[in-house]
Amino acid sequence: MDNVLRGTGVALVTPFNEDLTIDFSALEKLIEFNISGGVDFFVLLGTTAETATLSDDEKKSIIDFVIKINNNRLPLVLGLGGNNTQEVVNKIKTTDLSDFYGILSVCPYYNKPNQEGIYQHYKAIATATEKPIILYNVPGRTVVNMSVSTTLRLANDFKNIVAVKEAAPSFVQTLEILKDKPSDFLVLSGDDDLANSQVLAGASGVVSVLAQAFPSEFSSMINYALDNNAQESYKIFYKLMNMGILIFEEGSPAGIKSALNELGIVKPYVRLPLVPVSEDLNQRIKNEVKKISA
Repeated sequence: MDNVLRGTGVALVTPFNEDLTIDFSALEKLIEFNISGGVDFFVLLGTTAETATLSDDEKKSIIDFVIKINNNRLPLVLGLGGNNTQEVVNKIKTTDLSDFYGILSVCPYYNKPNQEGIYQHYKAIATATEKPIILYNVPGRTVVNMSVSTTLRLANDFKNIVAVKEAAPSFVQTLEILKDKPSDFLVLSGDDDLANSQVLAGASGVVSVLAQAFPSEFSSMINYALDNNAQESYKIFYKLMNMGILIFEEGSPAGIKSALNELGIVKPYVRLPLVPVSEDLNQRIKNEVKKISA
C-alpha cells in the first residue's frame, strides 16, 4: 500500500457568499492556505462540504474548480456515498474519477441496515470500480455503527477497499481494527479530538475538519504522532484542543466556518437546515483563534 493517505487529509468546506452562491475565490484561498500549511490530501464533497444542499451542477463546478486550482499538487479523494446503493453505484460509474486517487463512501444512513446490509452495500461499490475505496463509519450521523468484524471482512474480501475513516465514538473500536486489520489496510481517524491518540496507536492519519483552519499546526501534530513523538504531538494537541471542541459545539461546518471567517479565508454562511453559530459561540471561537495564532 502506498503512502497517499498517510498524514493529514482535509475535508474541505464549501464557502458561500451572503446570497448563498458558491464563493469560488474563498475556495481558492482555502486550498492555497492548506497546501502552504503542509496538509497531505483533500477530500471533496464530504459531509463538511454541505454536499446534501448542493445541486449536481454545483458539485460538478466544485470538482472542476478544485482539480484546476490544485493542479495535481495534492492527491484528491471524492465523497461518493448514500443510502440508495444502486444510485451510488450509478454515480460511481458515470463520474469521471481520473483526477481522483479514490472514493470516500459513507456508511448508508437513515435506512438502518444490519451488518450484512452494510457489507453488501460496500461489496456493490467495490465491484463497480477499480478505484481505491475508503469506508466511512460515522454512527453519530448515520445512526448505524459498522462493526469491527464488518470492517475487517470488507478489508479482507476486496483489494480496492484500502482504508476506513473511523469516527465511532469508541476509541477501543479503533484499537480493535488496528489489532486485526490486514497489514496493507489503513485506518484514518474521523475525529479531530481522537486523531492524535489514534495515530500514536497505529492509525495512518486523519480526515480532519479542524486542520483546514490550522493546517500547519495540525499537520505538525500528526507528523509528530507518525514519528512516535508523543511529547511534541500532544503539545500541539493541547494548543488546539479547545478549538476542536468549540467548532463542533453547535454543529459542523458552522463552527469551522466561524473560525475560517476570523482568519479572513471563508465567510460564515451556511445553507439551511444549518444556521451560523450563535454570537456567543462566535465570540469564543474568535478569542480561541487569537490565542492559537498568538
